[in-house]
Amino acid sequence: MPQSGPLSGVLVLDLTRVLSGPFCTMMLADMGARVIKVERPGDGDETRAWGPPFVGGESAYFLGTNRNKESIALDFKRPDGRRIIDRLVDQADVVVENFRPGTLARLGLDYASLKEAHPKLVYASISGFGQTGPRQFEAGYDAVVQAEGGLMSITGDAGGPPFRVGVAIADLVAGMLAAHGIVLSLFAREKTGRGQQVDIGMLDGVVSILSYHASMHLTANIRSRRVGNRHATIAPYDTFAAADGEFFLAVGNDDQFRRFCTAAGVGSLPQDPRYATNPARVVHHLELRQQLSPVLCMRPRAYWIEILTGAGVPCGAVRDVPEALADPQILAREMIQSVEHITAGMLKVVGVPIKLSETPGSVRAAPPTLGQHTDAILRELQVGDDEIVRLRDARVIG
Repeated sequence: MPQSGPLSGVLVLDLTRVLSGPFCTMMLADMGARVIKVERPGDGDETRAWGPPFVGGESAYFLGTNRNKESIALDFKRPDGRRIIDRLVDQADVVVENFRPGTLARLGLDYASLKEAHPKLVYASISGFGQTGPRQFEAGYDAVVQAEGGLMSITGDAGGPPFRVGVAIADLVAGMLAAHGIVLSLFAREKTGRGQQVDIGMLDGVVSILSYHASMHLTANIRSRRVGNRHATIAPYDTFAAADGEFFLAVGNDDQFRRFCTAAGVGSLPQDPRYATNPARVVHHLELRQQLSPVLCMRPRAYWIEILTGAGVPCGAVRDVPEALADPQILAREMIQSVEHITAGMLKVVGVPIKLSETPGSVRAAPPTLGQHTDAILRELQVGDDEIVRLRDARVIG
């Protein structure tokens, strides 16, 4: 697998599964790191069985987060498997794991057990609640963390039940933070010559993205509540129904509001004290909505998006996933790419969102089948063919 990108030459040993860890290691792989994904013989990463849909025998879920990686099917709880893992750790720059805290310590594969023999190793641990604190040993599940991190309490319609975000945002944020921490640690290693542990808790990540909601409580003792799609401190900032579908209107300041009113044919509204300033509009957001809704529902959303965008008023159609992925802007940004998979054929995958001018990332290889690279990796470790056969017969490898 030809490698390029800013992380070319970095070897990542990936002991993760499901989403937070694989998303992290995919980000590293996209930027040129060689990622060796270690999976259980027989069934591998749990998400290989998550479906339907399946494409060429592979789950769409797994295919979405494991490109640019190599897969070795290895039972490292067995003595023979452990010896192979130790040899891989000897070569690795980075180890990433998302087991429950304490699991790898029992196998002598945690950071505390490895750091003395591998002082340059960057070791990233992703877990539900982090490696310290009274809840460190609890399992972390995305929806539970969204609930306990306060995110569900601010998501949903006013007066309605709390909702989780439509993607596993606690997992994804944890993966992004882990990748960020790994790159920071590699940068620090260039100066100090030493590695370190990256400790990422999903709950920490969710709390960190509460953003102004957390600040409002911490500084002004204000408790945020669900407000649907509207913004708690800006108005009008909400979804509105046009004649043929919904669109989002995002008026961010008083000047934009005046331009919106002129374009929409309601130019008298800014003279009304209830709507003259943003703080006043926030207080009277229901009355403002009652003024705007009958006007906006009279024309199709394409009309509104064209004239409002032309007037410098932020807005956009509420689109489904296929519509979003077909956007010419997304295609121009190479956010949809194709790659050949050995069983699923030509796959379309989401592209690399970080655009670097001199050392860009890339989609180089399809997600691996289970154990696709086992033999090749073992031969790199100078394991002979007869030994590979013995290990496979003993079900140490797959």
